[in-house]
Amino acid sequence: MTAWGWLMDRMDAVADVMHGWDERAMLSISEARFLRRVPRVFVAATYLGDGYIWLGLALGLLAFGNERDRWNVLIGLCATVANLIMVRLLKTLFSRERPEEGAGAMRGRIIDTYSFPSGHATTSFGLAWLVATAYPTPYIQAIVYAGAGLIALSRIVLREHYLFDVLGGAILGTLVAASVEHVFRLAGF
Repeated sequence: MTAWGWLMDRMDAVADVMHGWDERAMLSISEARFLRRVPRVFVAATYLGDGYIWLGLALGLLAFGNERDRWNVLIGLCATVANLIMVRLLKTLFSRERPEEGAGAMRGRIIDTYSFPSGHATTSFGLAWLVATAYPTPYIQAIVYAGAGLIALSRIVLREHYLFDVLGGAILGTLVAASVEHVFRLAGF
């Protein structure tokens, strides 16, 4: 066996171990008794994570905000587009299948086939980071991160994503949003 073949075998073995852990973590979270008592909260969070909550915030800022708020909405829109592009690229690159259909899965909706990274977590944490940065008030930061966390958790509870999908999405969304915000800041906005 060549060194390359040996390395690929080791990487496959590590990936299998990580996938097993990830699957057990998803099942443990999705079957947690205290989370299963409020299933409608997680269904609502997933639907709000489709963009409705962020769109509502943007429309509120556009209607009632000042010029700085309007720029923040533009930055958020650009970050969201960049995040969606990155999610599509990474989902195609990794081609990780979604969890098997289970009791909590929402297979009635038309969704993409691949799981990594979670688009809901990516966009929610990206926008939460932007809001928390633009409006550095502790209660605003707590609210937007609680919302992003609930949206991300809903994806695991409903068995649409594994834990690593959500964590990867949260990290990706934050990094992309920070990069977009940095570019706008360098441009003088």
